[in-house]
Amino acid sequence: MAKWEGASRGNLLGYKIFVFSVRKIGLNFSYFLLIFVALYYFLFAWKSNKTTYYYFRKRLEFSAFKSVIGLYKSYYVFGQTLIDRILISSGKRDRFTYEFDGIENIKEAYKNQEGAIMISAHIGNFEVSEYFFEDIGENFVTNIVTTDLERQKIKEYIEKLSIKSNMKYLLIKEDMSHIFTFKNALDNNEFICMTGDRYMEKAKFIEKEFLGEKAKFPRGPFLLSSRFKVPVLFVYVLKDSATHYHLYARKAEFKARDEEGLLENYLEITEKLVRKYPYQWFNYFDFWS
Repeated sequence: MAKWEGASRGNLLGYKIFVFSVRKIGLNFSYFLLIFVALYYFLFAWKSNKTTYYYFRKRLEFSAFKSVIGLYKSYYVFGQTLIDRILISSGKRDRFTYEFDGIENIKEAYKNQEGAIMISAHIGNFEVSEYFFEDIGENFVTNIVTTDLERQKIKEYIEKLSIKSNMKYLLIKEDMSHIFTFKNALDNNEFICMTGDRYMEKAKFIEKEFLGEKAKFPRGPFLLSSRFKVPVLFVYVLKDSATHYHLYARKAEFKARDEEGLLENYLEITEKLVRKYPYQWFNYFDFWS
């Protein structure tokens, strides 16, 4: 089963289970079974329950009862995003409807052939974003920056079952050689996507207030984005209903080489979306330490 605790996406085994479910019993019944899967994590995922309850109760100031309900709902919606990605990537894009909010910012950057950096968050379902980009250009390529080889395994597995993906994964390396890979991708008018809300232990960080409490944010995404002379966009894909997705794309406003200003702009937009979609923020760890 997917790694709910301490993670924001499922592992390969989790995807295989969901693929079997969607293929053999269909979307609606898969959602029905998800009721019991979410209940299991609600009852037994003590570590992520504690931190997620704190998020609802203290940071969003939900009532105690609403915070408990929020725990269950968060697990359930997270499972839905996994199932949806499998269905959409297997050629069933027409099972969902889509709303494009700010996609002109992405189109403009692609038309100018500069490449661009997209900074997202562990909110919603960004990994279906490439299916929003189909009309931008046949050669439009998104590179997801990750430290996890599991992401590449999931991509390869899904591609065996589905239509070809133009999404690639770029691995962060200790020798910093990934910087040259980033530069080559941008020179080829490809887009690079990083998340800005997942601080890794021992990494450099910037501490800023988020939802009324200080938290650590990784310095790397904002340092690099403020140094490369390409457009920087904040991009999120949120689930509005069972079968409707909403893409938000905002152009970052900051001064060159000002990573702190870029982070502040990012947090302003991200916080608004977290408050609007509180059950889709999938950071199942002690975010505020």
